[in-house]
Order: sequence, then structure tokens, then C-alpha cells
Amino acid sequence: MTSAPTPDRLRHIRHLLWVTAATLAVVFGGAFLWRALSPPDLPAARVTGEAAIRNAYTLTDHTCRAVTPDAYSGRWQLVFFGYTYCPDICPTTLAYMASVMDMLGPDADKVAPIFVTVDPARDTAEVMAVYVAAFHPRLIGLTGTEAQTAEAAANFRVWYERAEDAAAPDGYFMAHSGYIYLMRPDGRFEDVFREGDQPPQALAEEISMRIEKDDRSE
Repeated sequence: MTSAPTPDRLRHIRHLLWVTAATLAVVFGGAFLWRALSPPDLPAARVTGEAAIRNAYTLTDHTCRAVTPDAYSGRWQLVFFGYTYCPDICPTTLAYMASVMDMLGPDADKVAPIFVTVDPARDTAEVMAVYVAAFHPRLIGLTGTEAQTAEAAANFRVWYERAEDAAAPDGYFMAHSGYIYLMRPDGRFEDVFREGDQPPQALAEEISMRIEKDDRSE
């Protein structure tokens, strides 16, 4: 089995991705960049009300602790599904989420950034621990059994599929959708975003605005 990426390599990848992304954004614009990084013909996100997306799962975090959404109750949650061997969308999106967390300032204490793998066969808790640490100290990695992963993805309406490819590590890659879900402190669905749709500062400001509004209503 191909060894998981090292922290130094992931940090180097993160730096190169942001330099490349910034250059492409100037020349082509953010929308074109997202289309270039996305797999073709991904199903559109289904946002049809609170019942459509359910914050429900039983998984294992990168410290080997069994968790449910209750572990993050009281905090807003940014939830993204992907896998550590992903060559483009995942490292780009996680780097983006890391920048959002940095730009939140004091509000970062009220947000849990969560990365759920769709490749649990390779992404053990130990692999996830190394991977998430390379992006941000607050980033939480979640894995589980194949059945637990499928249940979590179904509840979030996340599409993913194994695709055989002799050129890929271990002979396959995981095609998947690339949405970031914002969940409220009580676990209810709030909104969905994509890395290419707005700069990290804009998303950080949007989240801070919703946090402030929610705090005022209490």
C-alpha cells in the first residue's frame, strides 16, 4: 500500500495550491478554477429544507475516540467529506477551510471544522491524525467502518463512488462531491458552500455574522 502523505509534503502541497489558486483566480476567475478542479458531472447539492440534510453519524475521530454530532454540540460545524489520497479538491478545500478558521479570529472558538473520509479502508484514525494536523490544529478528522461512512454520507446527502484506476495509488480513487456544510450549534443544517464560490474572508465574515445573530437571539 502506498504510504500516506507526510506532514511536510502536505504543507508544501498547501502552499503550492494556494499560490497556484491565486494566480489562476486573477487570470480566469474563481468560477473557472472550481470547474477545473471538480470531477465532471457531479450531482448537484440537494438543499430542500432541514429534513434533507441530517447531522447524524457514529464515527471515530483522529484521536481514536468514538463520536457522534453531540461531541460538537454548542459549536457551529463546518463539515466536508473527502479522502486523504485526493489529488486536488480535498487539499484545496481543506486549505481553504483552514484559512477561514484563521480569519474567524475569536469566533474560531465557536466553530468545529470537520473532515469526514469517504475512504475508510485507507484513512484510519492514525492516517487522519497526520493529515489533518498538516492543515490546521483545530481540524477534526473522522473515519469509521464502510457502513458507518455510508450512513454519514447518506444523512448529509453526499455522493461518493470508488473508481478503479491503475494509475492511482492502490489502483483506485474516490470520486465525490465537494460541498462544505455549515451546521448550527444545535446540529441543524444552516447552509452549504463550495471553496470556489467565495474567498475565505467572505465565508469567515458570513459565519461571524450568523454567529453574532444567533448570540443576539439567545
